[in-house]
Amino acid sequence: MAKIRVGVNGYGTIGKRVASAVAAQDDMELVGITKTRPSFEALTALRKGYDIYVPDESVQAFEKAGVKIAGTLKDMYAKVDIVVDCTPGNVGEMYRDQYKAAGVKAIFQGGEDHSLTGISFNSTANYSESWGAQLSRVVSCNTTGLLRTLNPLDKAFKVEKAFVTIVRRAADPGDSKNGPINGLEPSVSLPTHHGPDVQSIMPWLDINTMAIKASTTLMHVHTVVAQLKTETTTEEVIGVLRKAPRVRLVRSKDGIKTTAQIMELARDLGRDRSDMYEIVVWEDGIKVVGNTLYYYQAVHQESDVIPENIDCIRSMCKMEQDPCASIRKTNAALGISKN
Repeated sequence: MAKIRVGVNGYGTIGKRVASAVAAQDDMELVGITKTRPSFEALTALRKGYDIYVPDESVQAFEKAGVKIAGTLKDMYAKVDIVVDCTPGNVGEMYRDQYKAAGVKAIFQGGEDHSLTGISFNSTANYSESWGAQLSRVVSCNTTGLLRTLNPLDKAFKVEKAFVTIVRRAADPGDSKNGPINGLEPSVSLPTHHGPDVQSIMPWLDINTMAIKASTTLMHVHTVVAQLKTETTTEEVIGVLRKAPRVRLVRSKDGIKTTAQIMELARDLGRDRSDMYEIVVWEDGIKVVGNTLYYYQAVHQESDVIPENIDCIRSMCKMEQDPCASIRKTNAALGISKN
């Protein structure tokens, strides 16, 4: 079977990770990545052996800096089957038109609205909805985190209502434009967009979300309160989450009490870029009282959507019809395990 040829448009926080993940798959070929400036990230991409493609207006800057390019964006489009778009938010419409004109499939990220593609993607919740699609969108890091836990819980117990507070990082670790901040900043436009974004994949779910920006760069933390239709126990909920793909249970009594310790665990696991692809749930923070479930989870905003992009490629390019098979394949390539 021929490998699917993939281009990554944008080589920032998400793009560089998608590129590494694509390169790790035995059924995909990374054709190249794009950059607009000859930055250190462009040089790092070259050292990794990635071809660089640039917009027409950036050619001169790269030539002046002596950074080798393989061609322009149009040259890359001519060589790929699908583009994973990791460009900054709000330019998606322009690139969508370019991809359509070039006749290539494209995956967008959660910074774009659902309306851009009409399809949003999560590996376990709606893998088949993107089957053979021309365009799709992998939902945001926080939405991915909520779907990873609420979807299996809904299948097992029927979630009637969910109330979520998101304590979100102020900026990514490498970002100095948006921080540091010395304070907590509530999102006063309520409810926040995260609930409707979850509903783009689980439209039947009654979910309301709030968010607070905090002075950290490491991870987001969610506090989740879910009203369940089916009576259950704390132990049964733990059992469901333990089996859920890309959910990792940890215990504070084992010394993992903070997001800092979760990231230390990722380093100890030897992950690429110290990434924690799984949604991390504190097992000893799960509690069922009556029909109300309470739990905490942590989301590594730089990496949890990366395996979803890989599975989305397989669905859109009709490479693997069984979502569980794609998830297993992606997890094996990225070193994701329950251990």
